[in-house]
Amino acid sequence: FFVQTGDTLYYDRPRPFAKDIATARYKWNRMYALPYLRAFHRQVPSYWMHDDHDMLKDDCYPGQTSGDLTWAQGIKIWKEQIPQSDKPYRTFRWGKDLQIWLPEVRYFRSPNTMKDGPEKTILGGEQWAWLEQTLKDSDATFKLYISPTPVVGPDRKTKNDNHSNATYAHEGRRLRELLSSTRGAFVINGDRHWQYHSIDATTGLNEFGCGPASDAHAGGWKPGNRLPEHQFLRVAGGFMSVQISATKMTLQTHDVSGQVVYEHLIEAAADGE
Repeated sequence: FFVQTGDTLYYDRPRPFAKDIATARYKWNRMYALPYLRAFHRQVPSYWMHDDHDMLKDDCYPGQTSGDLTWAQGIKIWKEQIPQSDKPYRTFRWGKDLQIWLPEVRYFRSPNTMKDGPEKTILGGEQWAWLEQTLKDSDATFKLYISPTPVVGPDRKTKNDNHSNATYAHEGRRLRELLSSTRGAFVINGDRHWQYHSIDATTGLNEFGCGPASDAHAGGWKPGNRLPEHQFLRVAGGFMSVQISATKMTLQTHDVSGQVVYEHLIEAAADGE
């Protein structure tokens, strides 16, 4: 199966900017009239997650508008285009060895401008309770938390809207502690326009950034700026693939032509670990 990790399209670039319902619908129709996308989705079961650009605008949060396009209309259009379950956060079990979590990172968030602390949230209380309980209940060998935005990073210091940023530091620490203490849990994320594998220095949580779908959209990080967290860093486009068995998980990072540029193997934890 395929997971679209957010920013399926951009309302706020390139032109025409989607500042009303009609133009937003036009952008969806234009994107999914493309023959390759139509052919792909006829054959491959898919999960969609949205982020900011396919919701309203860059770094958006509830209550904002973009021109005449309101927050409520952004949600309405998403539900028109991508029908899914009643709850916007979801988990799916694939056999004995894999369970995936698809969190919702826009609907419940506090304003990015709010002072950080225990009350500032991206996930919201209801989703937190669901996440903690479903992770606890799962006996899957591997648990993939697939996030539209980074949890580990590192991210640019100028960014302020995800769990790896200082502006959500309190909840970011809480989430990394939860996931790292859950046997077999790892993070795959979208949003950032470079590919990477990072390990959080404090918790040891592994995160794999899939990067942008095209080389034309790569950027935002200097290729030579490899930090201690980085196990792998590539400022270019492509995608990630994951293969699961009872004993191991193989994660591969690909370039836009499909060639493997990085591979990481994670063995299943032994009983008692």
